[in-house]
Amino acid sequence: MVLEYKEVYMLLGSNLGDREMVIRQAIAKIEAAVGVVVLKSAFYETEPWGYADQPAFINMAILVRTEFSALEVLEKALLIEQELGRVRVTRWGSRIIDIDLIFYGQEIINVEGKLSIPHPEMQNRRFVLEPLSEIAAAYIHPKLNRSVEDLLQSLSDDTAVKKYNF
Repeated sequence: MVLEYKEVYMLLGSNLGDREMVIRQAIAKIEAAVGVVVLKSAFYETEPWGYADQPAFINMAILVRTEFSALEVLEKALLIEQELGRVRVTRWGSRIIDIDLIFYGQEIINVEGKLSIPHPEMQNRRFVLEPLSEIAAAYIHPKLNRSVEDLLQSLSDDTAVKKYNF
């Protein structure tokens, strides 16, 4: 039997505790449970989006090659968040870890109340597009038919996003 692999672009973020360590732990858990991490962007320090009264985030984008369905990847990502101590209290609030699925191959997926791929707000958020463009600038958004780089260049979101130096 030949396994069919999908490429999943994910965005990881943290603004509580040792942000870099938590993201590194999430990547290790993703490699163990989801698939091979093929590409990683740099770390980016980003101004909070949606709810400004909270610490800055560290974000990074990764590309994972997986044999799991999008819903299985989501379930595994939510379990990893839980294992790392994520507690959902406030929408867009502080969190120890956030793992978002941005793209799953070229698929368009809508499972009401559970999963929407491509991520429905990614094209409006600098904290997603900056790290994503580092590893997938030419990737074409399957609904908007525009490259990640083009989406970044035409973005009106002016929240601060800069490469993070340890």
